[in-house]
Amino acid sequence: MARIVVAGAGAIGASIAYHLVRRGTADDVVLCDRAEVASGATGKAMGGVRQQFSSAPEVRLARASARFFAELGPPLFEQVGYLFLATTETGLAELNERRSAQVELGVPVEEVDPAFVRGLRTDDVLGAVICREDGVADPVAVTRHLVAEAVAGGAQLVEGTDARERDRDFLVVACGASSPELADVPIRPLVRQLVDTEPVPGLPADLPMTIEGETTFHFRRVGEGLRLAMTEPTPRWGRDEVVDENLVDDWLERLAHRYPPAAGSGVARAWAGLYDMTPDAHPIIGWVGDGVYAACGFSGHGFMQAPAVGAAVAEELLTGRSSFDLSPYSPGRFEADATFPETLVL
Repeated sequence: MARIVVAGAGAIGASIAYHLVRRGTADDVVLCDRAEVASGATGKAMGGVRQQFSSAPEVRLARASARFFAELGPPLFEQVGYLFLATTETGLAELNERRSAQVELGVPVEEVDPAFVRGLRTDDVLGAVICREDGVADPVAVTRHLVAEAVAGGAQLVEGTDARERDRDFLVVACGASSPELADVPIRPLVRQLVDTEPVPGLPADLPMTIEGETTFHFRRVGEGLRLAMTEPTPRWGRDEVVDENLVDDWLERLAHRYPPAAGSGVARAWAGLYDMTPDAHPIIGWVGDGVYAACGFSGHGFMQAPAVGAAVAEELLTGRSSFDLSPYSPGRFEADATFPETLVL
């Protein structure tokens, strides 16, 4: 049996190792990380799990992953739903157009009165949709769970080691923004940040992930507080993972507007991490060299798509093909100019 070394012990690499073991290759799988499990982008992620994307390939990938998360259940995954709000006529039209496409692909997205969320300001909301199958998870806990299952099945975990130093037949590159160091892939790092508030009294236990469609400002419950995020007005390309305090102040103001019970909340912590962006915001999955396979460029969606990606990659590595259609994510699509931009990047 070929020896497979997976570079990167984040959600994607952990899922690939997990699914390789489930297919009976335990003694030949090595999961490597230059630091430790979930120490990169996975450990800094928002933790959302959604099926509501704007392009069919992303919806299908997300749907396959959602089934895995649903089986995990609490406390690793809380099915609280993803609630999208529209506050303009244009935003409402886009929301309804996406909903129609998503429903056709089997995603149970429904129109809803957002007033069901206790404390949420809705007087300026023209419409809202929710997928109640979506929800939130703990990225570090889920990744550690996958790694523990893989190791229990016989895979080897090696932390503090460069995967290129290990003997192998195949190298799987799943290093997020660092993947270009190991393979020729068109990925650029984009700095993104998150903020956790101090405890907010009276938070509903089932508070959905709530997103303003036009602004992309969104928040979720984490413990007794809220986690905030938003697409930044000026993209910060590079690897300088620093917090922009001006954005923190802006987000707290937005939170006070959209969720008044949190007005005046202090900041418990703020941090920055990296998205591994591709030219079309879709991942790169496939062979990129002799004995080198890439699973990277998830553009901020790696954690939520990891279960389906891990299963599909494991199948392709071991059988030569995947029953899940990976062709939209072929590394060669950029040379052929066959791109399909994803517009719903949060």
